[in-house]
Amino acid sequence: MSRAEAAAATRRALLDEAAALLDAGGPAAVTLREVGARVGVSRGAPYGHFADKETLLAAVAAEGWQRIGDEMQRLRGDSGLSPEQTLRAALLIVIAVSRERPHLYQLMFSRPLRDPGAIVRAAQRTCDEFLGIVAAVTGEDEASRHAAVLLTAAHGAAGLENSGLLDTDKWQTTADELIDLLLATTVRG
Repeated sequence: MSRAEAAAATRRALLDEAAALLDAGGPAAVTLREVGARVGVSRGAPYGHFADKETLLAAVAAEGWQRIGDEMQRLRGDSGLSPEQTLRAALLIVIAVSRERPHLYQLMFSRPLRDPGAIVRAAQRTCDEFLGIVAAVTGEDEASRHAAVLLTAAHGAAGLENSGLLDTDKWQTTADELIDLLLATTVRG
């Protein structure tokens, strides 16, 4: 293995361990020392890849956006789905990340302390993919406005569900049900 390949493998392992620590205990659980120990590298090795914890967390958040963008790109290419089914599936990807990886989701939607460019680029790519999905349903002229409303509503539904407010006697619903209602009233209505 070349030096560049070894460095890339170490970086990948550091990111994977940081993501695992984030999932298990939130940002407070992620330290460069612990990430390095889990990977089995020296105490200083993580600093060769990431200037500090915030830079590492920014890279983890950017990868979260990249994965969502990849999944939306895959959906756009799935000829077995109607445009409306693709849109619903794209919104449910956002909901799924909030459910399955709530600390990552929160990190992705927080203002980064370091390296915002990487996160912005990855988030913008995801938004571009989503805009293409919405345009297939609403047409190009209405896509931006609808995409903004749909993503805002999905983020709100995810937040309400994660807080437990949707489970109360007052609301008795889920984020999925809210997405379906939203699509019925804004896109189909």
